[in-house]
Amino acid sequence: MSKHNELSLKEALAEMLDAYKLRGRMDELKLMTSWGKVMGPMVQKRTLDVSIRNKTLYVRLESAALREELSFSKEKVIERLNEEAGTHVIDQVVFS
Repeated sequence: MSKHNELSLKEALAEMLDAYKLRGRMDELKLMTSWGKVMGPMVQKRTLDVSIRNKTLYVRLESAALREELSFSKEKVIERLNEEAGTHVIDQVVFS
């Protein structure tokens, strides 16, 4: 096998994700799993569900006070989550 046909594992996986059009879904999963890391343990404990549809992050919270507080900082939340994901994954956040 010549050097020209060799790929690193990272490159091969990146090509596979692109070929099967899975990169967007992987980015969404990365963002959802980083919710607790980005927002902290207090918010993580009060989060019931996190999902993404059409570039909108839906977060179900058990605390009305926390929901209200987070609503005031939506732009900051979007920025921090996209930064953690390493790419632009979401445009909006809906807290319920």
